Amino acid sequence: MPTSLDDLTALAYAHAAAEALDDPEPVMVTLEDDCVYELQPVGLVLEGLDLARRYYDHFFSTFRPQVAGYTLRSEWRDERGLGQEYTIWTRTGPGGALERHEVIGILTFGRDKLSGERVYGSERLLRLMFGPVFDAGKPIVVGEPDA
Repeated sequence: MPTSLDDLTALAYAHAAAEALDDPEPVMVTLEDDCVYELQPVGLVLEGLDLARRYYDHFFSTFRPQVAGYTLRSEWRDERGLGQEYTIWTRTGPGGALERHEVIGILTFGRDKLSGERVYGSERLLRLMFGPVFDAGKPIVVGEPDA
C-alpha cells in the first residue's frame, strides 16, 4: 500500500533537514532506489541511487563547507511533491567573496519514499552543488507534450 501524502511530506521535511547536517546517510534513507534528479534549466538528469550517493558525498564534503548561509523564501506542497525556494550564500567568489544564489528544489514523492528532486538554479550553482556528478548527467529526452 502506498505511503500517505502526510507521511511523504514528513519524509520530505526530514530529507531537507538532513541536508543541513554533515552526514549523507539520513538523506539517503529517504530516497527510492530508482530515484531521479533533474537539473533545470540546464536539462540534465541523474538516475539511480549510486549517482545520488555520489552527489551527496560531494554535497557534504565540498559544497556544504562553502555555504555561508541560506534562507527559505517560499514553500508549497501538492500530491506530487514538496517545493522549496531558497536563497543560498556561498564563499565561492573571487578570494572567497560571498556569492548569492537562488534555487528551487522540488522533492518528488514516490510510492513509499522520495522519488528524487527537480533542482532549478543557475548553471554556476548546479555545478557547485553537484560537482563532478554534474558531468555524469544525461540530457533530458524531449518527448511529446501531454494531451
